[in-house]
Amino acid sequence: MTKNSRKVSTRGRTPDWLLFFGKFLRHGVAISSFVPSSTFVARAVVRNIDWNNCRCVVELGAGTGPITEVILKLAPPTCKVVILERDPDFCDRLRERFPGADIVQADAVEIERVLDERGIDKVDHFICGLPLPSFPRKPAHKILDVVFRRMTETGTFRQLTHMPYVYYGMYRRYFDKVRFSFVLRNFPPAGFYTCQVPRHGSLNLS
Repeated sequence: MTKNSRKVSTRGRTPDWLLFFGKFLRHGVAISSFVPSSTFVARAVVRNIDWNNCRCVVELGAGTGPITEVILKLAPPTCKVVILERDPDFCDRLRERFPGADIVQADAVEIERVLDERGIDKVDHFICGLPLPSFPRKPAHKILDVVFRRMTETGTFRQLTHMPYVYYGMYRRYFDKVRFSFVLRNFPPAGFYTCQVPRHGSLNLS
């Protein structure tokens, strides 16, 4: 276990699921689910990443950090890991759990600025826990535009979802290769899209 993923005491702290559920009640579709992703989802979404050749991973919408924990355990020292989360309470929880990790309190539409500040040109894998399909078109396309331009040729965009298969057609409009993986051991039902080879002409930022 790396120093960035070591466990800290949870005594007297609001449980992750309760913090997450409270955010869901207040913000609705801006939060992807009413509970954090399970460890089964967290492990599955990064399972086939070639960490030996991975130089940068960006997580968008980390929440309370179940996927962050797995990424930080597996990423070698040569791999830059950038974690974006807009909610200040979630950011505090992430910084408490993963001292030393690069936790950025920022909206996902600011991802290009965040990458530029760190001198990062290309990203091997984007892992998105945000409910991107429910975003207004313009900010969703702004995020995807950065993904298209910054992702390596063999890179992936991995979108978590609690609505299995529903958005497969949508992602096929944006990427030539889309695979959906269903994770049975999760409540509510969940899975993720693995998207490759962006269709650059599919975006309209006007």
